[in-house]
Amino acid sequence: MSLQWTAVATFLYAEVFFVLLLCIPFISPKRWNRIFKSRLVQTIALYGNTWFMVAIAILVFLLIDAFREVRKYSVTEKVDLTNNPTAIEHIHMKLFRAQRNEYIAGFALLLCLLLRRLATLLSQQASLMASNEAFKKQAEGASTAAKKYMEDNELLQEKLRDAGVEVPEAGKKGAGPQEENKNLKEEVKTLKEELDTTKKALQKSDSDVRAMKKQAENLTVEYDRLLEEHSKLLASSDKKSD
Repeated sequence: MSLQWTAVATFLYAEVFFVLLLCIPFISPKRWNRIFKSRLVQTIALYGNTWFMVAIAILVFLLIDAFREVRKYSVTEKVDLTNNPTAIEHIHMKLFRAQRNEYIAGFALLLCLLLRRLATLLSQQASLMASNEAFKKQAEGASTAAKKYMEDNELLQEKLRDAGVEVPEAGKKGAGPQEENKNLKEEVKTLKEELDTTKKALQKSDSDVRAMKKQAENLTVEYDRLLEEHSKLLASSDKKSD
């Protein structure tokens, strides 16, 4: 394997490792979000977009080159080489290497895009979970404040009645407390609606992350299968050479 394809294969192995790392279930999105927002990762991310585009361009170029090599050596059916078995073995070896390079470049390109998408989805899920908790606490605080206000209002009315002060009936109370109670109820209702909306968005993000994890697992299984075929072909090629 030449130097550039050794580098691409190493890059592919690193991508597989990071995809599996991101798919570990017991590491929560919040923890990943803290890692992504760390000083070291933020420093790397300053030039990350540029390096990402450069890597995509290089992988696309190598994929096109590998595809061209496959087309170049797919001539065994068009050219009669029955009288030259050495040439057939040579062409088969070149074709196998071209196909191997095509798979390596294709999977490296796909996993590069997949890694970026997984990191984005994990960050979004962590943000939605934080917003969900904030809205929940705000709604609980507003509900507790409303209940406390109503209890204090009732206690004040009882003290006024005990002191002989005439207190209006519930239907004849002033507009101030009623209006404030109404506003508090509307605020609690609005916060509950926002909480439901955030929960739905979080569920959608969760399903997207699960789909991406499933796709990553399928890609890993397919890559293992290709590596096994690669080993078998190498073994058969070595036997023929002997």
